[in-house]
Amino acid sequence: MSAIQVGRVAPDFTAAATGDKTIKLKDLRGKNVVLYFYPKDSTPGCTTEGRDFSALHAKFKKANTIIFGISRDSIASHEKFKEKQGFVFDLLSDPDEKLCTKYDVIHEKSLYGRKFMGVVRSTFLIDAKGKVRQEWRKVKVSGHADEVLAAALAL
Repeated sequence: MSAIQVGRVAPDFTAAATGDKTIKLKDLRGKNVVLYFYPKDSTPGCTTEGRDFSALHAKFKKANTIIFGISRDSIASHEKFKEKQGFVFDLLSDPDEKLCTKYDVIHEKSLYGRKFMGVVRSTFLIDAKGKVRQEWRKVKVSGHADEVLAAALAL
């Protein structure tokens, strides 16, 4: 059973972020938080997803919502990805998969018949009190950021 349950407090974490920051979920109380997990920096779907969230950043901000992208890539990789794409939010690095495991986003995947363990694109909306209000699993990128924004505006 997943540790994540809608209506329950989100698992706390501390993670390294771009901009030489350390993010602690519990320190973000009072704001809504979007955590979107993605497979890999600088790949087509992940780039599109980041651009979509970035394009809506001002609307998320008005909805008292902070966005974080999370993958297993290093901070150095994240910094290059963020700068190249002009993302206006921070990316969190999870090289040891602690966050991915807490949020149950590592699953068996298949590519060209080869099976491997990878990040399944997933998003979590956490309210200002720290409770998971909505989760999206096996996300399709097209229109996803708009759907998350609508949910954030409804909080």
